[in-house]
Amino acid sequence: MVRIAIDAMGGDFAPEKIVAGVIKTAKELTDTEFQLYGDEAAIRTYLTEELANIKVIHCSEKIKSDDEPVRSIRRKKDASMVVAAKAVKEGQADALFSAGNTGALLASGLFIVGRIKGIDRPGLMPVLPVFNGDKQQFVMMDVGANADCKPHHLEQFGILGTYYSQYVLGVKNPTVGLLNNGTESTKGNELTKEVHQLLTANEAINFIGNVEARELLQGPADVVVTDGFTGNAVLKTIEGTAIALLKTMKKSILSSGLKAKLGAVLLKPTFKKIKSSVNYEEFGGAVLLGVKGPVVKAHGTADETTVYYTLKQIQTIVTSNVITDLVDYFENN
Repeated sequence: MVRIAIDAMGGDFAPEKIVAGVIKTAKELTDTEFQLYGDEAAIRTYLTEELANIKVIHCSEKIKSDDEPVRSIRRKKDASMVVAAKAVKEGQADALFSAGNTGALLASGLFIVGRIKGIDRPGLMPVLPVFNGDKQQFVMMDVGANADCKPHHLEQFGILGTYYSQYVLGVKNPTVGLLNNGTESTKGNELTKEVHQLLTANEAINFIGNVEARELLQGPADVVVTDGFTGNAVLKTIEGTAIALLKTMKKSILSSGLKAKLGAVLLKPTFKKIKSSVNYEEFGGAVLLGVKGPVVKAHGTADETTVYYTLKQIQTIVTSNVITDLVDYFENN
């Protein structure tokens, strides 16, 4: 049985939306155990159904969104996130999920769950949508765990992303691209030029060269590697652009008279499909790859649907045994 440790107190709408998402998922994944860590009284307020595969573990503290990450996980020993991470470390759970403080979750993954031997810098990796019709998704790493990277860190991201794409997403021989300011091998700064050489020489990676940011959502590669500073900026740009376009479309329709409004009613299913396609959270959360157990972060505004998709993603990660394969690879190379 897959066991998922859940920080029920993390996120803007915790524990209500977290618990609602867990209930929805638990009904579908009856062979998975969902461990809810947090204020038991608050959790049970929203735990409207008693399901055999949901357990509540009381914790007297929680990590707030503005808490200093490392200090908070060291001082708040009974915080829901910390206790859940310890459950993964001690083998009582197979994976950790939270929509709470990103820095604290990364610190929990690094200092409590622990790095895989041979991996210098675990990276944060989301699954993002593709719109060209040939493929549905790609992964990008890193998007915020490491603002400053050395060339071999990005090389490791390429290997980590390749394993995830192959074993979790089912992509055969995933292609790897390096995010850069031009497709030519001579483009970029000193970091990307050196990374390009390392990726080209690495036989474990199906490297196809540089890719530009404007091409990302067209799916030029199954795995895109970059440093955490750049990746985070690109991810937030994609989020902001999607939100702005949808708002602009809505405003334009509402201000264009009766015909436009009637047309919008007829096109409502299409608009719903478009909105769904740009909502990358339906692919699940961002995975901290490179630690000894899956650590997955959902957006702080995660609702019931986001929690549902993320928990299903985690179940797939665990059953794929990708972490075990990564441990074998890095410890034997």
